[in-house]
Amino acid sequence: MKVVSFLPAATKMIYDMGLQEYLHGVTFECPKEAVNQPKVVRCILEGKNYSSIEIDRIFSASKAQGKSLYWVDDNLLESILPDVVFTQDICEVCNIDTVCTETAVMKLSKQPTLVPLSPNNLQDVFECAITIAKALGKEEVALNYLAGLQKKTDHILDQLRANRAPLKRIMLMEWIEPIYNCGHWIPFQIAAAGGVDMLSNPGGDSIVTQWDKILKYNPEVLVIAPCGFDMKRSMEEMELLTSKPDWTDLEAVKNNQVYIADFDMFTQPSVGTLVEGIEALACMFHPEIFKPSESIAKKFINHSKTVKSLRSV
Repeated sequence: MKVVSFLPAATKMIYDMGLQEYLHGVTFECPKEAVNQPKVVRCILEGKNYSSIEIDRIFSASKAQGKSLYWVDDNLLESILPDVVFTQDICEVCNIDTVCTETAVMKLSKQPTLVPLSPNNLQDVFECAITIAKALGKEEVALNYLAGLQKKTDHILDQLRANRAPLKRIMLMEWIEPIYNCGHWIPFQIAAAGGVDMLSNPGGDSIVTQWDKILKYNPEVLVIAPCGFDMKRSMEEMELLTSKPDWTDLEAVKNNQVYIADFDMFTQPSVGTLVEGIEALACMFHPEIFKPSESIAKKFINHSKTVKSLRSV
């Protein structure tokens, strides 16, 4: 069986479950494990270093014109002739959608089975792993994989209960300019880590959120994880936030509780990375209870303390 993944999260789960022998093509932004796989899907933003404002403008213009940011290497796809193609319908900015995928595969001499993965909440993401493995005839592999991850989230919940940890008032930003709140599965990650984000949109799309609304909400902990940005990339744009009126009045800023985190723990919906995100969030919300592992510690930084350290140098 030959599989092509048009979705980085699907690619990640395929590797995490040890099913990569079936994989024959991926997207340009699939995880590092797939670096040597043929790149079937490309993007007009590939290799560019646009700012968050520029990316938002490019996407808005493309959407208004009815164009996609992505394109498929038809010749490469035909040479693979996959049996199964994994795709999605969650976000037209993050990944190629099912409509564009259908257009590409219609040209193939052999029609593959399209398997759309479109989770809305955290439980849906867990079920996506089963969907992937089932499509490959390996459902039991997914069940074992998920059982191990469930133990990690259960441990966090047990520790929160044992320590009677209070819910922290959180905001997680999915984009910096304009500011987007968080949606879909991320609010469920926040809840699993001992927080609540009242500005979020559980199970739905993230939306533009006005700065005045954030000031009134006044989060205790602010997490900044723009989609597609690692920590270094986000740091380059932090002035867009720190220059806003009354930034220093936020409780999160006053108490050194502003964090920058790698996007793949949140806006890349593979089960393993989302569980890493829950572990990281628990460490941010309740550092008196949770200490990050060596790998998790590399995935987020305390912006407030970093800025203070730089100023003292």
